[in-house]
Amino acid sequence: MSRLVLARLFFVLVLLIGGLASPALAQLFETRAKQAYLIDADTGTVLFAKNENDPVPPASLAKLMTMEVVFNAIRSGRLTLDDTFQVSENAWRTGGAMSRTSTMFAELKSSIRLEDLIQGVIVQSANDGCIIIAEGMAGSEDNFARLMTERAREIGLTTSVFGNSNGLPHPDSKVTMKDLVTLARHIQSTYPEFYKYYSQPEFTWNNIRQRNRNPLLGLDIGVDGLKTGFTEESGYAIVSSIKRDGRRLFLAMSGMATERERAEESRKMLEWGIRAFERKTLFAEGETIGEVSVYGGAESAVVKAKGAVDILLPITNPDRLAARITYRWPLRAPIEAGAQVGVLKVYIGDTLSQETPLYAMEAVDKGPLHTQALDALIELAQFWL
Repeated sequence: MSRLVLARLFFVLVLLIGGLASPALAQLFETRAKQAYLIDADTGTVLFAKNENDPVPPASLAKLMTMEVVFNAIRSGRLTLDDTFQVSENAWRTGGAMSRTSTMFAELKSSIRLEDLIQGVIVQSANDGCIIIAEGMAGSEDNFARLMTERAREIGLTTSVFGNSNGLPHPDSKVTMKDLVTLARHIQSTYPEFYKYYSQPEFTWNNIRQRNRNPLLGLDIGVDGLKTGFTEESGYAIVSSIKRDGRRLFLAMSGMATERERAEESRKMLEWGIRAFERKTLFAEGETIGEVSVYGGAESAVVKAKGAVDILLPITNPDRLAARITYRWPLRAPIEAGAQVGVLKVYIGDTLSQETPLYAMEAVDKGPLHTQALDALIELAQFWL
C-alpha cells in the first residue's frame, strides 16, 4: 500500500476517534497569581501560561497602551518631545493631587513638555499626565480611549479594550495577560529609544521627587521595565521584562493579594524562566518537518518552516515536550510551492508554547481520479461524523 494511501487512512482513523488529543501534563511552575503569562522574546516560546486570556481591569497597566499611542505619534512625526500640553481643570481635578491617586502634581493651567509628561506617566504613574496627553492629542479622554483600542488591534492585542488613558475604574476597560505581553514586547522592540524611560529610577516634577514604582528594578537581576497596577477587583498586577544571559523574557501577572506578593511572585517566575530552560533547535533551516495530506492531490505536501525552529526546553524535564502538525481539512490540490499549509504546535507540559507556520516545499498537483474518489469518501465520513 502506498504512503499516500496510508496517510489518508490514518486521517480517517483520526476522524473516527475525534482528533488528536492535546497533551495533558501539569505546569512546570506554580504561582499564587490568578493570571500569568511568560514568554521568551527571541523564540516566542511560551514558558508559562495560567488563565492568560481572562479579562481583568487594567488599572495603571493601561498606561502602557497610552504610551504606545504617544510613541507611535512621535515616530510618525505627528508629535515631538518638545511639544507642550496644557493642564486642564479636568486633568488637575481627576488625576492631580486632589484625586488622591498617582500624580505628577501638574499645576493647573500650566504648560508641560511632552517628554516630561512621558516621564511622569512612566516613572511616577501619573494619572494627571495621562489625561493631559489624552486631551492634548484627541480633545477628550473618550476620543483618546477609542484611539487606544483601535491601535491595540493594529499591533495584535486581540481582546483588550480601553475606556480611558490612565486605567482609573471604567466599565469598558479590560485587558488580558497575553495581550499585555504582546504590548510590552511591541514597545520594547519597536521603540528602544523610548523604552529606556521604563528603567529610569526616579523623576522630579514640581519639586517633588518620586521613585519608579516597579519593585524589581532595584534587585539587580536584569529587569529593565515596565509597569505595575492595582485594583480592588483584581488585586495587584505587573508587566515586566528581564534581560540576562543573552535572553529577554516578558511577563504579565495579575490577581496577587499584596505588593509584597507581587514582587516575590514576579521575581521568582522571571528567574525561573531564565534558569530552568535552555535553547534547542528542533528543526534546522530548510529541514523537512513532516507531510500533510492534500485532498485530491497526487501526493502529500512535504512541509518546512521558513527558518530554523528553535525553542526553549526545560532543563530538568526535557521529555515534557510534545509537538504535532495541524492543518484545516480538506487541504485541496493544487498546492503551490511555498504556500502556507499548516502549523507546527509545540507543547511544554500542558502549555501551547510555540506555533510555527509551515509551508509546502514543492508544488502538489491534482492526482488521478481514484485518489480524488478516495478523498471524497473521507470528506463524506467527516461530514457524517
